[in-house]
Amino acid sequence: MPLLVVGSIALDSVETPHGIVNDALGGSAVFFSYAASYFTPVRLVGVVGEDFPTAHREMLEDRKVDTSGLIVEKNGSTFRWRGKYAGDMSTAETLEVHLNVLGTFDPDLSPTFADSPFVFLANGSPAMQRKVLSQTKKRQLVVADTMNFWIETQRDELYALLKEVDGLFINDGEARMLTDEINLVRAGRKVLELGPKFVIIKKGEHGAMFLSAEESFVMPAFPLADVVDPTGAGDSFAGGFMGYLASVGKSDLASLKTAMACGTVIASFNVEDFSLRRFQRTERDEINRRLDSYRGMMSF
Repeated sequence: MPLLVVGSIALDSVETPHGIVNDALGGSAVFFSYAASYFTPVRLVGVVGEDFPTAHREMLEDRKVDTSGLIVEKNGSTFRWRGKYAGDMSTAETLEVHLNVLGTFDPDLSPTFADSPFVFLANGSPAMQRKVLSQTKKRQLVVADTMNFWIETQRDELYALLKEVDGLFINDGEARMLTDEINLVRAGRKVLELGPKFVIIKKGEHGAMFLSAEESFVMPAFPLADVVDPTGAGDSFAGGFMGYLASVGKSDLASLKTAMACGTVIASFNVEDFSLRRFQRTERDEINRRLDSYRGMMSF
């Protein structure tokens, strides 16, 4: 089934112990879209400036991502982020942020996009996410992502959003910030009390935790010897997760668990190179082989 994503599209400049890239294609909606496209058709909504390279749009379209919802602002500049990773690369140091056209992003969905049954609200203002949600007419599953900035500055809007979505992606630090709980199980349960049917707490190299009223479990990250660039790992994880669910057209507990595994494996490819480089040389057969290996790791 078609999967709609609304979020940021960026030109990233990233430095890690493995090298430097400048103005590479990035953004939450981009990593999500590319990852999800291995499983299902993706409809992308975002905004860029006139400086956005045509080759980047073509890269997404080659993956059958529908970019008809991509707005190009005349005389505008694309959102830019510059960051640096050091040591174990668990956290990025943000050096520069230029919101540019993203700062006034106010999406209106086309009738076709508004009919999407699976919807992912990538990291963004909760007020904007709620506006998008109000336009979706045939939604079966809505999942959102958020971050510490919105918890700090738009907590009331975030609370309102959480009453309207089925699931939430959040990292461990943000879960603790949102709930004032140190223990992640207690934090996850408090998030559930705010409205979502399930919450997924991302823990970076330590995997992810799933919590719902019916079941809770943890899945480890796929073990890798070399991590080149963690940028977009969480968005890729969400893309694999939602892409799988849209491909099977359901979100029962068994499907959610398999989706967690798919997201974990997809994210493991993303971190093996800068930007989308590793994805560009990854085929579905390779993903399936790694998924089989991951499934074997989890059996005992």
